Amino acid sequence: MTTERLYYNDSYTLEFEAQVSERTTHKDRPALVLDRTYFYPEGGGQPADQGVINGVKVVDVQTRPDDRAVLHILEKPLNDPQVEGQINKARRFDLMQHHSGQHVLSKALEVAAKAATLSVHMSPESMTIDVNRADITAEEWAAVEELANQVVLQDLPVRAWFPEPAELAILPVRKMPDVAGKVRIVDVGGFDITACGGTHVARSGEIGTVKVIKADRRGDTTRLEFRCGVRALRDYREKNAIINRLSAEMTVGYWELIEAVNRIQSENKSLRSELKSAKSQLAEAEAASLIAGAGESRIVVCAFEDRSADEVRALVTQITAAPGMVALLGAVGDKAQVIMGRAEDVPLDVVPLLKSTLKTLGSERGGGRPNFAQGGGIPATLNALESALATAADEARRLLGR
Repeated sequence: MTTERLYYNDSYTLEFEAQVSERTTHKDRPALVLDRTYFYPEGGGQPADQGVINGVKVVDVQTRPDDRAVLHILEKPLNDPQVEGQINKARRFDLMQHHSGQHVLSKALEVAAKAATLSVHMSPESMTIDVNRADITAEEWAAVEELANQVVLQDLPVRAWFPEPAELAILPVRKMPDVAGKVRIVDVGGFDITACGGTHVARSGEIGTVKVIKADRRGDTTRLEFRCGVRALRDYREKNAIINRLSAEMTVGYWELIEAVNRIQSENKSLRSELKSAKSQLAEAEAASLIAGAGESRIVVCAFEDRSADEVRALVTQITAAPGMVALLGAVGDKAQVIMGRAEDVPLDVVPLLKSTLKTLGSERGGGRPNFAQGGGIPATLNALESALATAADEARRLLGR
């Protein structure tokens, strides 16, 4: 059961009447086949239209492979023999703008950058074109955009039709599909002529601004993301708002933002270096104090609050740099950490000490080398950690005869 596809000749009609030819299902959802439709089914890189049929939401539109019937997939079953369809206007026009814009942009890429379109992806969130060049220069990108927007400003007529074979044979079609039967051609004022079954604007001026917003190199190809019309305006508004806010907060003109960001990055790099040096000096001083308080046992035992694992790890490293020292430290919290180490001249394997300490705390997540080990990641209070470390210190003293 085929469907008369009215959108081929008219992309602007959004309300229509039709007879139900068949009730069926698609992927466990109710679906209708109509004798005629303006709903565009997904295909050719273009998403399906959305809307309602007799008030029931149309969640998807697909083409049935075996007979090319258009399946209107519904939110819930509908038993009416005659229906009225209404297509989402904003979505339809957005896709019309972008599909026509893609034709213009693909031709502009071919002319200004010698880059052929390999594939196209269209969605309500993203519009991309993959081309067969990876080395497109900034100057070429500018030329591509300039040419595409010149075509828009010329407000050229956009014609879509099914030419007879003799006419098709002499048309300078940019890319012919490998299909049997009649081929639908879309001609943007003679600038771009290509085969396409999608919905398009009537004149190029309706495309609005064409803007490439990103280009990513992918091996020997490039994927560009672009915006047209309303979506391009929305993108500009959002980015302009961000730029104005940053300019205000940094008290510079927008043209000075790059220099200001570079200056801040340089300052931050310098400050991070100074902070690292200061933390190292503090760790050295704290380590010296802990070593002095360890007494003859040369074993430092301490549980910290409000300390990161990195800070405790650095402290262990500082302590065990001194001959004969053993450090049994920990940091409390929802993901408590136990970190143990010993100087190279101390005949002690700290891994068993770590394992027994973690077991006391209810964890088995940890390990390391004889001279350094760490683990934890479980909740532990200050009292529980101090008690477990004290037991480990007693065992270390026994093993070392201290």
